[in-house]
Amino acid sequence: MTIVNVGEVSLGCESFGADDAPLVLLVGGTTMLSWPDALCEHLAAGGRRVVRYDLRDSGESTGADPEAPAYTLRDLAADAAALAGVLGGGPAHLAGTGVGGMVAQVAALDHPGAFSALTLAGTRAVAPGPPDDDLPDHDQATMSRLFARAMPDWTDRAAVAEFAAAGAEILGDDPGAARAVAGRIWDRTPGTAPPVQLANHLGMVFSRLDCTPRWRERLGEIAVPTLVVHGRRDPFFPVGNGEAIAREIPGAQLLVLEEAATAIPDAAAGEVAEAMLMLG
Repeated sequence: MTIVNVGEVSLGCESFGADDAPLVLLVGGTTMLSWPDALCEHLAAGGRRVVRYDLRDSGESTGADPEAPAYTLRDLAADAAALAGVLGGGPAHLAGTGVGGMVAQVAALDHPGAFSALTLAGTRAVAPGPPDDDLPDHDQATMSRLFARAMPDWTDRAAVAEFAAAGAEILGDDPGAARAVAGRIWDRTPGTAPPVQLANHLGMVFSRLDCTPRWRERLGEIAVPTLVVHGRRDPFFPVGNGEAIAREIPGAQLLVLEEAATAIPDAAAGEVAEAMLMLG
């Protein structure tokens, strides 16, 4: 673990692999732990330096007021490009999952010289909120179950971990894995105030970000090799969202994980890593 300063922003980072290997930069959906250890280890074993990092207002990165963020989606994209420049000797392979995939798309469009390849996992090509008419929205029955639950006592690590496990079960993910990761996120969250915990565990800060202007119409400008990974059973961003991204980015490859939902399970880490390594 280390802190990297990018302009006036400090970003918490964790590295896997040799320092002089080609860089794969992982943008999480909330904290860096959105990316599973197993995938990072497979990529490092494939000869890459893997760096996963916390977005602003999460983990060990710069935090201010997650209820009123003074930055935009494009600022987060600029963070990714600047971090790649600080860490790497050349363009990096950028990967984003969930809302981190939105950051990655905008970063690849706004800072094309910073990146040599792009992986987008479990994401979509429009900002949080209602999707375009041709894109599938969240599964409403699943969302009703997910958001009908009472919030946990954010000062109680065990209660937060159980809350995460129950949410994972609703979404179709592994409750045990979610429980373990939530405990680790809680340990790294700088305070137990609900807004801070919601930003770290649920990424609620994204609902308050300025995500304009739209970027979907620009996907055809992406010229680097691109891999789109999506769980067949994802009820949050249903697989049609990934299929649309793969259609609209020239030459993009689509990898559908038939048994996965919103998270990349450890059982699929090797398959995903292999596909990412093939991009270069």
